[in-house]
Amino acid sequence: MSILTVSQLNRYVAFRLQEDNNLRTVFVRGEIANFTRNFRSGHCYFSVRDEEASVKAVMFRSNAARLPFEPQNGMHILLQGSVTLYERDGAYQINVTDMQPDGVGAQALALQQRRERLAKLGYFSQERKRPLPEMPKKIGIVTSRSGAALQDMLQILQRRYPLGTVCIYPALVQGDAAPRSISVALETAGTDQCDIILMGRGGGSNEDLSAFQSEEVAAAIFSSPVPVISAVGHETDHCIADEVADLRAPTPSAAAELAVPDMDTMRASVQAAADRLNRAFSAVLDKKTQQLHDRRQILAKYAPDARLNLLTAELSAASDRLNRSIAHLMMEKEQSFALLLSRLESVSPVAILQRGYALVYHEDALVRESSDTKPGDMLDIQLAHGVLTAEVRAIRKEN
Repeated sequence: MSILTVSQLNRYVAFRLQEDNNLRTVFVRGEIANFTRNFRSGHCYFSVRDEEASVKAVMFRSNAARLPFEPQNGMHILLQGSVTLYERDGAYQINVTDMQPDGVGAQALALQQRRERLAKLGYFSQERKRPLPEMPKKIGIVTSRSGAALQDMLQILQRRYPLGTVCIYPALVQGDAAPRSISVALETAGTDQCDIILMGRGGGSNEDLSAFQSEEVAAAIFSSPVPVISAVGHETDHCIADEVADLRAPTPSAAAELAVPDMDTMRASVQAAADRLNRAFSAVLDKKTQQLHDRRQILAKYAPDARLNLLTAELSAASDRLNRSIAHLMMEKEQSFALLLSRLESVSPVAILQRGYALVYHEDALVRESSDTKPGDMLDIQLAHGVLTAEVRAIRKEN
């Protein structure tokens, strides 16, 4: 028996493993542990284990690049590969050529991981979603130029809102080149002064809609400077693009209806507002007219001219009342005077004189008795008509 070096032994074992048809293609189920990816080379190194044992595994870059999901520690997998020996360490390993999640499809797992990654970056946050412009001037459409979805959107936009300018940014909506094509179209529309972007396509299989599940399209929507409405497939279809967009529409036609207002509805709304405004204006005008009328009446009442006229009328009326009162009082006084005069005349010396009596004065004093004079006195005798001067010759006493 020959003596082998370690290198020879490992090389021999490696050769024998390669020659074993049972080990050229193996399928192994297990749990990933100690997973690492060399970012420089792109190779993946990990272990596959079950409850009792583990085996090392390697997946070179050419195979790892085709994985639709990101392997993680603790993930249960079903792998395909060949058993080889790493001669330097003398340890056998599985050279993995393909890998699938055990119990769930690779595409579904990849989509789940992508959602979780984008959620951590805030792509689905409701706080970042922007309101749609009420009356967009320029509307961008990112879709296939040959698809029926484009014609549906154009017809609805023209019917509902002919005031807006519609710009089409054609893109591939399925196939390997679709994510890049959609992203470029979104970026172009965002920098072309569009006010809103409609992005979508008609229905199809999950494979047909896969471009709108890509991280590249999600990033383009997230970075768009203007609001994006996503309308991918039918109402029951949901994709990552819908969740990142500012608004999801169930269909492309619904996206067009959500993006712009209806001119007929706007006209009716404007007319209703105009009617309400006219009614309100008429009510205010009537109220102000009545207030003006009331204030004019108040002003007329207290105006200087009106006040002067009123006072003049009151003065004239008072003057008339005074004149009537004076005339009445004069008449009463005249009647009273006439009565008193009549009474006075009945006792007046003049009346007595007119009846034949006379008044005798001595030196301006009325002579009442004969003893008031003496012989030789000169007396003035007042008659009813005229005065006599007489001398006293003698005085006789009454019997």
